Amino acid sequence: MFDLTSADRVEMSIQMMPRTVHIHSGLTPLQVRTRNHVAVEQVLARSGVEYFAVRGLDDRVPVIGVRADQRSAVVAALVDLARETQAYLAPILPKPAVRDVLMDGSEDTAWAKVADAKVLRMVWFRTDPTRSLVYGREYGCEIEFWGTARDGRLWGPRHNRVGRVLPGESNPVEAPMEKFTRLAGVGQDLPPVRTRPEMTVTLPDDITFPIDVVYTWVDGTDPAWQQRRAQVTGETYHAESASAARFLSRDELRYSLRSIHANAPWVRNIYIVTDDQTPRWLDDSRSNIRVVSHKEIFSDASVLPVFNSHAIESQLHHIDGLAEHFLYLNDDMFFGRPMAPQTFFLANGLSKFFLSQGRVPVGPIREDDTPVDAAHKNNRRLLEAKFGPVTTQVFQHVPYALRRSVMTEIESEFAADYALTMASRFRHTEDLSPVSNLYHHYAFLSGRALPGSVKYGYVQLAVPDLAARLARALERRDWEAYCINDAYSTEDQLAAQDAVLRPFLDGYFPVPSPYEKQG
Repeated sequence: MFDLTSADRVEMSIQMMPRTVHIHSGLTPLQVRTRNHVAVEQVLARSGVEYFAVRGLDDRVPVIGVRADQRSAVVAALVDLARETQAYLAPILPKPAVRDVLMDGSEDTAWAKVADAKVLRMVWFRTDPTRSLVYGREYGCEIEFWGTARDGRLWGPRHNRVGRVLPGESNPVEAPMEKFTRLAGVGQDLPPVRTRPEMTVTLPDDITFPIDVVYTWVDGTDPAWQQRRAQVTGETYHAESASAARFLSRDELRYSLRSIHANAPWVRNIYIVTDDQTPRWLDDSRSNIRVVSHKEIFSDASVLPVFNSHAIESQLHHIDGLAEHFLYLNDDMFFGRPMAPQTFFLANGLSKFFLSQGRVPVGPIREDDTPVDAAHKNNRRLLEAKFGPVTTQVFQHVPYALRRSVMTEIESEFAADYALTMASRFRHTEDLSPVSNLYHHYAFLSGRALPGSVKYGYVQLAVPDLAARLARALERRDWEAYCINDAYSTEDQLAAQDAVLRPFLDGYFPVPSPYEKQG
């Protein structure tokens, strides 16, 4: 069962204001939301007033409805809660004239100022033991005062995801908390909530199908991997090629998994596709994470080993047990803020893509084309022949939303070109780029994908102001998804970059995921 025990409190300065902050180990956004919801629900239950969970419009904010004619009892219970737990108070509706009003809930003057509020918010500041990540106002629990009409029906003070008018008489029911936030998924072990039957219906935009995540990962410092690569290229393998001077592991995958644990807990299974490698820190004993060998997914294993990401990506849909809907990530991609699965898919199954301002160079493949541009041009040739339009735009380097059946169809439709890509051990001008470009155009042109929107950040490590860019990202935390790429770094830059990057990643994702070994 979800642990709702309290924790130590400390005084911290939050946005230049002194605040009491609760410290919790293993804290995630979903846990913060759950703690706040249960705190209010429990005190209302003890007071004997009627209440019900409401399906609000903000997935981070729990909402509880109460009858306006029970306001005195509700306020008395909330005052006791605020004094016992050092909660803060903010009026929500009517909207306050003063911006960012947040009052000490233990003071009578604060409650006098919200005496006529139709919606108010109880706020607790919570942090992890490192104190590098603080959750506050945006996860506070909102209490709505519902009026009663002459015919007995209840009228809500504002819109929600179900309806503002409810029958006056209704037997309370227990429902999964997952119904009330799209940030939760199955198997979260969250406590049930008390609500009304009308709030438990399945809505047209509710995603009920599973969504998996697939990574590709390689450890370039692994001597066995280096030797396999040298044998293919005909190079002479030397043991010193595995030295730290040549390769510097940043463990981006560790932090990317932390970002899923914190900000996309609705993910069902995670698959890490590797060339028979496993990160030393990874605990793959958990039932929802699995390391997958290239040998398991290549339709023609005779082409192995391969060292071409295009080739590996062309075979991802062959993973045994993979969901129809899945996200593909490189290990340099991160979920920067809590994200709902609706960011990537519609409830009817359509996938979303995120267009970039970048363009594929016009004309046929040239000798000076990058491997990426050459692959995009090959995609364009096939798509134009099948559908007619000429594709020019590329896509943001964010988690790619994919459907297994569409990838299977693409492999069949362009069998010859697809087979060449699969067998291409190193990037080649005949490659396709199946998941980063071809899939999204094909799915759109065949009516199975549409444009989406995400607040996206991209940091190239080989920039002179790297420290300033990362400091800004850590302070604002306003990217929903971001990528940290080191494609253009030179060996003499790696150590200095790592000295900046490691503290950034530790500060952004201080809470270990369940997929890390203890100790």
